[in-house]
Amino acid sequence: MARTRFAPDRGLTSRMVTTMFFIGLLYVVVVGALVVLLKGAWVVVLLISGALFIAQFWFSDRIAAFSMGAREVSPEQAPELHGAVDRLCALADMPKPRVAVAESDVPNAFATGRNQKNAMVCATTGLLRRLEPEELEGVLAHELSHVAHRDVAVMTIASFLGVLAGIITRAALWSGVGRNNRDNNAAIAVLIVTLVSAVVYAVSFLLTRLLSRYRELSADRAAALLTGRPSALAAALTKVTGQMARIPTRDLRKAEPFNAFFFVPAFSKESFGRLLSSHPTLEQRLEQLGRISAQLGRP
Repeated sequence: MARTRFAPDRGLTSRMVTTMFFIGLLYVVVVGALVVLLKGAWVVVLLISGALFIAQFWFSDRIAAFSMGAREVSPEQAPELHGAVDRLCALADMPKPRVAVAESDVPNAFATGRNQKNAMVCATTGLLRRLEPEELEGVLAHELSHVAHRDVAVMTIASFLGVLAGIITRAALWSGVGRNNRDNNAAIAVLIVTLVSAVVYAVSFLLTRLLSRYRELSADRAAALLTGRPSALAAALTKVTGQMARIPTRDLRKAEPFNAFFFVPAFSKESFGRLLSSHPTLEQRLEQLGRISAQLGRP
């Protein structure tokens, strides 16, 4: 974790290290399968995979901003938003990230960037309209803690392997099209690559989900301790979650792919079980904030 006044979280650190270890192990499995099965084409595949990884990691902040329609704003354009970020950065003793606004009625916020120097914090217009100043500061402190803990970068790297596995699976299936059915070796190779990639995708998906749920609780805790107002963050959580039901489904569907990076998910998929959820339940988050309030001796 970078040196800031955000409360350190050894549990988050250990989970990030564990996730990266297993993600790296899975990556080796994918590379090994490609080397063994694709033979002459493996060098090209490795170069393409490496280029995709560097591009996603290096430009992750720009990709996320573009995908969400976020635009960077100046202090003159968004004085209240910049003022809140300035106060929190001074309180946390960390560099100020770029500040952006996304034109969306979905009340949410996210942080992105591989380190503090190129980090960006974005709030939607729907969030800015609905929250009181103290509630907004709680949400922004939550997002800034993601930057301070560096879990944004870890999530970016961890999610890449799933993307790569999906690409490999489609490429393997495509490469089998038009082959002679009597070429059993080629058919077996395509099948093995497809199966390995599918398993890797499933495992990486579960790993990132497990990390994502814990990092959200960690960010809530760090934000509440930094601001000293866990009740404000709890109010923001309750208000934003309640407002989601009033947002048009088409807008929620558009935002859903970025659930793992949002303050709250655009859709709550309790019917699929907690194992597949990117966030802890609202009850879990409020319960933790209640305990912090009791520890601080505040209502």
